[in-house]
Parts: sequence; structure tokens; C-alpha cells
Amino acid sequence: MTRRRIIYDGKAKTLYEGPEQGTLIQYFKDDTTAFNKEKHEILDGKGVLNNRISETIMLGLEAISIPTHFIKRLNMREQLVREVEIIPLEVVVRNIVAGSLAKRLGMSEGDRLPRAIVEYYYKDDGLGDPMVSEDHIAALGWAAPHEMDDIVSMSIRINDFLSGLFLAIGIRLVDFKLEFGRYYQNDTMRVILADEISPDNCRLWDARTGNKLDKDRFREGLGGVTEAYHEVAQRLGIFPGGQKGEES
Repeated sequence: MTRRRIIYDGKAKTLYEGPEQGTLIQYFKDDTTAFNKEKHEILDGKGVLNNRISETIMLGLEAISIPTHFIKRLNMREQLVREVEIIPLEVVVRNIVAGSLAKRLGMSEGDRLPRAIVEYYYKDDGLGDPMVSEDHIAALGWAAPHEMDDIVSMSIRINDFLSGLFLAIGIRLVDFKLEFGRYYQNDTMRVILADEISPDNCRLWDARTGNKLDKDRFREGLGGVTEAYHEVAQRLGIFPGGQKGEES
């Protein structure tokens, strides 16, 4: 990898200066963290798997006219992406009760919700990414009402697409996290999908066995994290014939 100026160094990815103005290089690390970095390990090959899975999903979303920051995959660990101004919100879409929702409301994990629920969290590690309402978002100026309309509309469409995509390969989409950014092109601004979509930010359960195929395996100390991610990639047709893929 050609070393460029670091723009942002996150928990699971590093953003480097891109080759052209308005672009960045997104590098996927093997670092795996949970509980606001209290738990941290290096899981060999995880970044490669997330890069390939996220590429596949972003291309699928572009095909149904969801605008994303993804331009192309450069190699096994890097993507060329559009530079965006990140909106400081994590948008969580929930289909099945799990994680913090089960704890907050005393519900049984695994219960299907009557309809998808969209939640918002303020992106601030120091505060533990607190849950916020649309009133907080509007009053504090994190996103304008028309931007929130776009975010909600895209989130529901993404959920419909991903639910069908995963169900077709025997996986239940429990919930997932999205991030959005403002993309400026000439004098026009629009909200587009940013970050990644991978088992790092989706809860994915095998539809038959209920086996967890996502980052909860790391959070809960279940082991087999990269093996689970590879299972997702293989079902998506990324590594046909069981080949894990080598870095290049």
C-alpha cells in the first residue's frame, strides 16, 4: 500500500488522502473492538473479509439507486471512496429484538418486531454514543429536516434490500448500523450512504440454526469470528469453492 496522509484513523478503518480531489482511500484493519474499545484484538483477515463483503453490498445498493460513497475496490484491503462530511449520527434499523433493545425494554432476544424500527445515536465515543430523538437532531442542528427525510427513506429501502439479500442465502438480518454523509458536487449537496456494511455493523443469524455470524461472536467471547465472517462472504458468492482469498 502506498502511504498517504492519514485523514482519519478509526477503530476498524483508516482513511487516507485519495489520488484525486474529493476522494479518499478507505483501509480495512484487522483490529476488532467492543464496549468502547475496552475489548480489543487483532483478528487476522477480518479486514479483507469486511472489504469484500462491503463492496458487494455497496454495489448492490448502487444498482437500486441508493447513492453511496463507494467508487471501487482497489485491492484486498482498500477502497476508493468519495469524500463526504459525515453527519454525526449512527442510524440503527432493527427487525428482531437483540442487543441493547432487549436490555432497555426487557424484551426477549429473538422476537420479531411488528415492523422495522429506526433509532438514532449521537456519534461520540466519549459519551458512549447516546441514543437521541429527531427533536434532538433538529434542535442541535446535526441534520436538517429534509436530510432526515432522505436518511429515513434510504434506511428503510436499504433494510428491504438487505433483508431480501440475506434471506436468500439463509441468513436473518436482525439489525444493522448505517452512517451517512453530505456529498458536495459543484454547488449541489446530497446525503449519501458512507462507512461500510459488513458483519462488523450488522447482526446476522443463520436462519435455520440461529448461529451468530457477526461481531457478537467477539463481544460474547464465542470465538470463530473470522470463520463466521467468511461464511457470510462465501454465501454471498465472494469466495466460491470455499477459497478464502489471499491478500493482494
